[in-house]
Amino acid sequence: MKILVIDDDHLVRYTVSRILQKSGHDVVTAADGARGIEVLGMERPDVVITDIIMPEQEGFQTIVKIRRDHPGIKIIAISGGLRREAGNLDVLSMAESLGADSVIAKPFEPEELLAELAKLDFRAPMPTPVGE
Repeated sequence: MKILVIDDDHLVRYTVSRILQKSGHDVVTAADGARGIEVLGMERPDVVITDIIMPEQEGFQTIVKIRRDHPGIKIIAISGGLRREAGNLDVLSMAESLGADSVIAKPFEPEELLAELAKLDFRAPMPTPVGE
């Protein structure tokens, strides 16, 4: 499975990439949502893992653009900012409402990330039989 990891924190990008690569996935990365959208267009990943709070283009905008332009791509939103001060917004719930298929709070264990990926793979739409 090809996975795009979008996070402004280099250490998070590196760590998540290593976890995924060790599990046999092909991984590409981007440091913000705007660059992530560019990489998505070139690389055509099966899954996007995106942080929410980032400079340039936040994860919210990124999720909306992916859902609009690439509705078949699965999205996992990750964030360490569970609550924002302004308005007490639960960012992970907001990410789900905008179209993320799954959400994970940082920090998370490798097993948690891999379990969410497995769930998404299980939820992949079944091909329609020919003639139906």
